[in-house]
Amino acid sequence: MIKTTKIAIIILLTFIILFLILLGFLTATEFKPEKDSHLFIQTFYEGSVPSSDDGKIKILSWNIGYCGLDKSADFFMDGGKNVNPKSREKIEENMNAINNFILKEYADINLLQEVDKKASRTKKIDEYEFFIQNSKNPNSAYTANFLCKFVPYPFPPIGQIDAGLATYTKFPIKEAERHSLPCPFKYPVRIANMKRCLLETRFRLENGKDLVVFNLHLEAYDDGEGKIAQTKKLIEVLETEYSKGNYVIAGGDFNQAMYGTMEKYPVQNADLWAPSIMENDILPDGWKFYFDDKTPTCRLLNKPYTDKKTHQFYVIDGFIVSPNVEVESVETIDLNFENSDHNPVVIEISIK
Repeated sequence: MIKTTKIAIIILLTFIILFLILLGFLTATEFKPEKDSHLFIQTFYEGSVPSSDDGKIKILSWNIGYCGLDKSADFFMDGGKNVNPKSREKIEENMNAINNFILKEYADINLLQEVDKKASRTKKIDEYEFFIQNSKNPNSAYTANFLCKFVPYPFPPIGQIDAGLATYTKFPIKEAERHSLPCPFKYPVRIANMKRCLLETRFRLENGKDLVVFNLHLEAYDDGEGKIAQTKKLIEVLETEYSKGNYVIAGGDFNQAMYGTMEKYPVQNADLWAPSIMENDILPDGWKFYFDDKTPTCRLLNKPYTDKKTHQFYVIDGFIVSPNVEVESVETIDLNFENSDHNPVVIEISIK
């Protein structure tokens, strides 16, 4: 009995020591974006945004789910079982299908969210570099919003993560910048969690002003306060640029249902993840949300996708546009969640 107790105590102490070592390591290596923005910019030529024949600029926004959340996937945070994608072959299949759509759509600016650079879940494939080499968009910017040497939960664990926002474009990038957003998580949860941000890309226009485009992915799994604080910061940043006389557009995954869309896509199970509402009246005068609710922009990952009748959908992806930008059209492209848990949203704008 005494021997058994000693063994149990030794095992317990070993686990405690290992936990403290891991905690210390993660604390020492925590991603602190105010010190290291982890921002990469690639632009091959200078100049202003060239005028198209019809004067329109096409912008695509797509949360590509790190090329691992195709129709066969579920995810433990949404009520599913799986943690990481099933195989390298499936990730590569999704990457190629997503790239083929980007080539076909031929947008001037592509805003992608959940792009992995070096992550255990995607077999260390550099997705950011893949789209540079294959999407025929020579200019790009990337910044991390999820950077951790080892995410120790759940089981099997997520492991190493280097993932973030990527913007690809045919236009010359004048500047790019990372804007940190408030993090709702406290220590120690914070050290292995996402550090949300805005990825700003700035383009020079022929009239001497800038077109300023923000790529975003706001908080998902918080108590709601994080989304509110991040949305407030987002609007402050947008207004600052507009006050300079620039043309401003923000696009991405808001992780909040666009106003009026929950009636069309109501919550089916209150025990599973559901977004809060992005109310229309939070925007300053003249600013507008643009989204297309004829097609859902994302599906819940509580189970693999089978059909539209039995699945939970939301409209959480779209754009915010400043008063001096004319919106010609906005459309959610129905790809039936074949290669990502989100559908791409495309907007066409012109400068007033």
